[in-house]
Order: sequence, then structure tokens, then C-alpha cells
Amino acid sequence: MIDKNMNVITKIDLEAVPAQTTTKYGLHIISDGLGMPICVPIIIAKGKKTHPVVGLTAAVHGNELNGIPVIQRLFQEIDPTQLEGTVIGIPVVNVPALHRKRRRFNDNVDLNHIMPGKADGNASQIYAYRIVDRIVRHFDYLLDLHTASSGRVNSYYVRADMSDPITAKMAALQNAQIVVHNPPSDGTLRGAASALKIPAITLEVGDPSKFQKGMIGSGLTGMYNWLYHLNIMKGDIEVPEIPIVYCKSSYWLFTDCGGILRVFPRVTNRVKKGDKIAEIQTIFGDLVQAYFAPEDGVVIGRSVDPISQTGSRILHLGILK
Repeated sequence: MIDKNMNVITKIDLEAVPAQTTTKYGLHIISDGLGMPICVPIIIAKGKKTHPVVGLTAAVHGNELNGIPVIQRLFQEIDPTQLEGTVIGIPVVNVPALHRKRRRFNDNVDLNHIMPGKADGNASQIYAYRIVDRIVRHFDYLLDLHTASSGRVNSYYVRADMSDPITAKMAALQNAQIVVHNPPSDGTLRGAASALKIPAITLEVGDPSKFQKGMIGSGLTGMYNWLYHLNIMKGDIEVPEIPIVYCKSSYWLFTDCGGILRVFPRVTNRVKKGDKIAEIQTIFGDLVQAYFAPEDGVVIGRSVDPISQTGSRILHLGILK
């Protein structure tokens, strides 16, 4: 069913959005093979003034779903007559991938590796370019919601440049389980925003292809905390019940042989150097290889797919500050 309250537009004009309203738009960003419009859903809650503008994006990967209800719930609860600024929500960035229930764009490219795209590029490059040019450049701040990819699970963690005081504050206010110092990487939506001088963080809110009530609630708390901090909304910042674990860096560990993978620690578990973290067995159940923590750290994410070809991921290890 088409939402009758959705206005189809070809560009965002914040000055034309009525003050103290919440409006739904479909931004015609590309057309399909029949020449029919493919629209990116946009929700704009504009208060008494336009700035600051906080942008919230989700589903840059089509199977990363938890961010969608975070954005939906926030806009259901926002009273635009009480806002001192603008909140823009993009519940689905990668519309073609969501339709296919796949991580990648419909030409099998990861959009979060090619940002900001190209104005005259191929299908995925043009789509990425228009996302940045027609949407992201309007933001003063960006919070980009993701989840783990298929076959993996994540803690609720944030990637941010902790050497920058603004993004460090954004990260701290998310009440995440783990925060990882990670300057923006080339090709990411966060990196494209940062190149435009827009402070941006990435939130990894749980697991793929599902809605997780607890993760959604945690993500929503972080959104509110940042809006309260900016005085866009009035409210009390919620402090975390459990202290945030800060990591100076992180990396994935990979298998060097194939077989049936068992990973032992759970997400957020601490491991010590030399702890057994995983093993590989043959299809006959014989032990092939055991894996041990190369240094002390915390488990940010882990593989849950037992079928492990050589070079598969084991776990994402955060190195504590």
C-alpha cells in the first residue's frame, strides 16, 4: 500500500519544509529498468528553526534491519513543535538491496565501500553519489546505524574517531557496550560525511536480518541522548548502567584452514593472551586446528556460521585502551 502522506520529491529543500511539522517524503533517486521511480524514504521533523540538522541513516546494507525501527520509533515520539532544529531520518538507504533481502546493491557492490560514489559512474556509484549529494550534505551531524553481516553477531558497539572531541562525545552518549577508536575509512558513508566536515559515527546495533527489541531500545536511547545534548530536544541524558568499554583499535582474526568452526567466547567477553578462542574440525569430527587469543582484548563480534572455508572470520577483537 502506498503511504498517502508521502510526498515524492527530487531534492531536499529544508527551507521549504514547514516549521514545527513532521513530513514523510519519497526521494526519487534513480529509476528502474521500466523507467519507474525508486524512492528513498525520508522523514523530516523540523522545529522552530532549521539548524542544527541531525541525520539518522539505516540499512546501507539491505539485510541490516535494527536501525529501521530505531528511526521509526524516534519519529513516532518526536513532537516537532518542541524541536529546536531538524531531525532527518532515512530508515532505508539501500532500497534495492532491501527489496532483495541482500547486503549489497543490485549490481552486487557494497555501497559502504564506494562512498561518495560518482556522478557519472555505474549503477551503484551513481546511487551512492546521489545519497551523499542529495541527502547527506544537508546534515550537520550523522549517526549511521548498521548491524553485523550474515553469519556473524555483534555487540552493541560504536566506531568513531575518538581523537575528535565532537565524534568522541557523540560516541560516548550512545551508551554502547563498546566504543572503538576508528578514524573514518575511505568508501564508507561515515567517511564521505566526514570529508564534507560533517561529524559522523557508525553504530553497530546487533545482528542481521532480524529485529532485536533490546538492541532497538539501546539505539533509541543513544539517539535521544545526542538530541538532548544539542538542545534540539529537552530531556535528561541517560547514563549507561554498565561502564562503556573503550578500545584503542580492533581487528578480525581469520582461519588458516577449512572445516567446522566452533568459536568459544561470546560477544563482550574479555579474553587473555593465550586463551583458546576457537577450533576447526573436519567433517568427520577430527580436530584440525585450535586458535588462541594473540593478545588481551574484548570480543566485539564473532562468527556464528560453523561452515568455515579457509580464510573465514573467527572473531572481532577489540584492544583495550
